[in-house]
Amino acid sequence: MRIVTSDQMRTLDRQATVVYGIPSILLMENAARGVVDQIESAQGPSAGRRVVVVAGRGNNGGDGLAAARHFRMRGADVGVYLFSDPAVVAGDARTSLEIWQRTGGTLQVVGEFDWERLASDLGRADWVIDALFGTGLSRWVEGDAARAMGLINSTRQQNRWRGRVVAIDIPSGISADTGACCGMAVQADDTVALGLPKRGHFVGAGLECRGTLSIVDIGLPDALVQQISEETVVTLMTRDAMAGCLAPRPRGAHKGTFGHLLVIAGSSGKSGAAALASRAALRAGCGLVTCAIPKSCGGMFAALPEAMTLLLSETDTGSLSRDAYERLTAVIDGKGAVAIGPGLSTEKETADLVIRLVAETPCPMVIDADALNALASAPSVLTERRGPTILTPHPGEMARLIGGSVAFVQNNRFAVAGDFARRHNVIVVLKGAHTLVASPTGEIAVNDTGHPGMATAGTGDVLTGIIGSLLAQRMAPWDAARRGVWLHGLAGDAAGRAGQAGCIASDLTDHLPHAIQMLGAKTS
Repeated sequence: MRIVTSDQMRTLDRQATVVYGIPSILLMENAARGVVDQIESAQGPSAGRRVVVVAGRGNNGGDGLAAARHFRMRGADVGVYLFSDPAVVAGDARTSLEIWQRTGGTLQVVGEFDWERLASDLGRADWVIDALFGTGLSRWVEGDAARAMGLINSTRQQNRWRGRVVAIDIPSGISADTGACCGMAVQADDTVALGLPKRGHFVGAGLECRGTLSIVDIGLPDALVQQISEETVVTLMTRDAMAGCLAPRPRGAHKGTFGHLLVIAGSSGKSGAAALASRAALRAGCGLVTCAIPKSCGGMFAALPEAMTLLLSETDTGSLSRDAYERLTAVIDGKGAVAIGPGLSTEKETADLVIRLVAETPCPMVIDADALNALASAPSVLTERRGPTILTPHPGEMARLIGGSVAFVQNNRFAVAGDFARRHNVIVVLKGAHTLVASPTGEIAVNDTGHPGMATAGTGDVLTGIIGSLLAQRMAPWDAARRGVWLHGLAGDAAGRAGQAGCIASDLTDHLPHAIQMLGAKTS
């Protein structure tokens, strides 16, 4: 599913009318009906409910006015507060306003109503529909609209209130392109996106304010959506797109059939990272896993008998030394893939080893954690590398790679990931809520699995093991990165059903076989 900018969405709406002859008012009707259908699907019938629609003068307000009519037709008690002079409402929004009034709908207009009445109505509503500003917002929010948004938020925060705030398309006050807050933003419990999701749903304040996201069809032709022209194609990973994660296993298969992954990881005090990555690789279906670790870390692997170990020379501080290079290059030959970085440490000698291995070994490689920190001083090594390369940075590691700040990365996630992938000819997995996977050819995929409980030590090591496992099983790098991220989040969702708080990284590995099965893979 495509994820679009506000300009792209406006173009789609316009071309649907100009090229395909679909009346724009029909798109608005489809949107309004879809919003009401989605709310009823999640929360139950409208009949007997109290609904308050807070509407602006633009098309988002028109969607809200049309939705108000559909709620009333289904038996709800509906109040509409219009934050505009009705005389300046134009276009399809004007049509929806006139239909609402002609069919008996009442209207409270800003400047005429009592704010205490609005506060009272909000306080007793089952559903508050936010239709003040849509995806076209490009200015700072202030005045009466900001006051109304603050009132919605304060009502929502009252413990005694049991209603829900539902934003149409995007919470008012949020930039549809950057997810930034334009001074004030509605905190929604649910957001119903119209037609296609927007970039602002997945980053910044947009992610924090949107609540649960659903998407409704408004009748845009599929062929029109496929014609979107953009330098960077952004898509949402869906279950259908990710299905068929692994090919069915032949009956005559043996362990060599499913690849051999070399994990280069661990240091004194951080051997658990190596174990987590190795265990995840096995759980993700890899036939053979060898973990190359400093010799003092070997004891950790007594608890993981399925993995082989390669004990290597180490520094005085217990990290891999430069002397490990020859043995590593000897064993890399013949491996399906290499996963390097978890728990390696930032020891200078180890960093030099990492840079040399990345530069001189063409084997498909997933690079994480301290290996990324090592490469921050020599990013040109990535550009010159001969083999497929997948990086899995968290925002701090990404900031070090680009020589910027974490705030800059978080405020520009799409641009940062996409630009780095193109410039260095690598796949970038920028971790975080809604992990982004960026390709060197200009594609960005947005993950929609996982939960906040996965923000705990070791889950990144698990992801490295999963992606390395899929690479070793001869999956194409772009598919391995996307499906690895999807499986990682899906396993996390399964592990989190018992409670997100207290979910630990090894819980994810236990749920990986089930996650693979959920995506339609056959294990026999």
